[in-house]
Amino acid sequence: MSQSVSLFVVDDIRSVVEMIATKIPWPEHGIHIAGTATDGEEGLQRILETKPDLILTDIRMPRMDGLEMTRRIVEALPASKVMILSAYTDFDYAQKAIQYGALDYVKKPFSIDQIVQAVLKAKEIWEQENRSRNELLGLQKKMKESMPALRQEYLSLLVHHQTNEAELARLSDFLDIHALMPPFVVMTIQVDQFTDKYAEVPLKELELVRFSLQNIVEETIAAHTTSVVFRESYNRYICILREGSGEEAMAVADACCENIARHTKFTISIGLGACVDTVRELPKSYQQSLHALSYHFYTGGNGAFSYIREAAEHPVEWIYTEDSENEFLFAFRSGNRDSCVAWAESIFAEIAKVSVLPDPGSVERLLEGLVLRMLRVLTEKFLRASLAVFEAKQQEIREHAADLQAYQAWFIGLCEIGCAMIHQERVSESQRIIHRSAEYIKANLGSELTLEHCAKQVNLSWGYYSNLFKKVTGTTFQQFVTQARIDRAKTMLIEDYQVQEIAQQLGYEHRRYFSEVFKKQTGLTPTEFKEMSLGKTGK
Repeated sequence: MSQSVSLFVVDDIRSVVEMIATKIPWPEHGIHIAGTATDGEEGLQRILETKPDLILTDIRMPRMDGLEMTRRIVEALPASKVMILSAYTDFDYAQKAIQYGALDYVKKPFSIDQIVQAVLKAKEIWEQENRSRNELLGLQKKMKESMPALRQEYLSLLVHHQTNEAELARLSDFLDIHALMPPFVVMTIQVDQFTDKYAEVPLKELELVRFSLQNIVEETIAAHTTSVVFRESYNRYICILREGSGEEAMAVADACCENIARHTKFTISIGLGACVDTVRELPKSYQQSLHALSYHFYTGGNGAFSYIREAAEHPVEWIYTEDSENEFLFAFRSGNRDSCVAWAESIFAEIAKVSVLPDPGSVERLLEGLVLRMLRVLTEKFLRASLAVFEAKQQEIREHAADLQAYQAWFIGLCEIGCAMIHQERVSESQRIIHRSAEYIKANLGSELTLEHCAKQVNLSWGYYSNLFKKVTGTTFQQFVTQARIDRAKTMLIEDYQVQEIAQQLGYEHRRYFSEVFKKQTGLTPTEFKEMSLGKTGK
């Protein structure tokens, strides 16, 4: 619904005021009477109180004429539209009122239609201007609401893309970034384990936490130097500091770490870039700050690192040699869990001892490359579907910001998973070999079953075969063969085979020797066993 427009009527003739105010059905035209007055002084006072949209006033009135009243109304209420009631003889006054800002005039004597037409014309103009004002106010409101985002976006562009001082100066007033004064240092702040601590927290609470963290950082920096601080991501802030001395930025960073740890349940990691003299160099300082921030890989957080060119260029090949890697992969291929873990622990201990820490990204790539070689070993032995647990563990390190300690636990975990798979596969294969050998023995009990002969059947050395046979079956090879022959003999005795016939079929040259072995194993002679078995069968 359109807004009702207010009209105020001023004339020193009361009947004219009443006629205009009461005889015309203003509500039908979307207009309501805000008030009336019969002299200029009273009219001005009440108009300033009620602030009507439209004013219809006579030009000649006692105490204050319409001309002066118009001038003062236009000064106080520039959006209101003033219409003058003027006699023909007062035409010069009417023109003067228009110069002061009145919209139009109506000559006396006038008809009601003339009044209505003049007021409706003024109403239309007021409504058009009001729409324009509202649109402008809406745009200004949106601009104000979007200003933090615009400011943050521009500051982000400053550290990601080269710009110049002229561009910065042009936008300083608009974006309120006067604090950006050279020389500069970019400081990147990252909240430690922020995702783990606030993964399930509602967005409103999360935003409050982030605001609190930024506020602490800004207040801490303000005690040392000027800066601008803005968010880069959900857990990362960028600060562009004005650097006064070589040590000031590190002092600021240490103070930020200390205050965040004292006033919140969080800790932060900070990376400092090198000092630069121009806005154009900000991206370089920013990239250096990210590189410095990456060195929290070694500490786990809660501290500041400054960019050091020597450390950034330090090689990482020394961490382990090719021969050492081959030694590890041989142990892994063999499923030797203890050797693999010992190798890993020695490598990580060596990394922690060095005086100049190698680039964290290079260490991560080196370790992840070694894990890929471990995966290749497993793909040679297993179907891809069998590697799901190993591959899930492999991806785990990429889901969180990990430090050296987390990488060590992750790498050793992969060693344990892979070695367990290989060991289980070897055990299973060993069991299959011995089970096949046992079936061969049972099928050839009448043959000469020597240890060397059976080992040769499965392509193993007799020593390894002997140990493996005992490990899988729980008995020695010879005991197994003897027991298998006795078990077959028992069956044959019950089936009424003769003792001599049984001895020959089971590879015994002499009946007596077979009987001695049988009695030693069962406590009964073959005949006694047969009679006892047949007697039980007869019950």
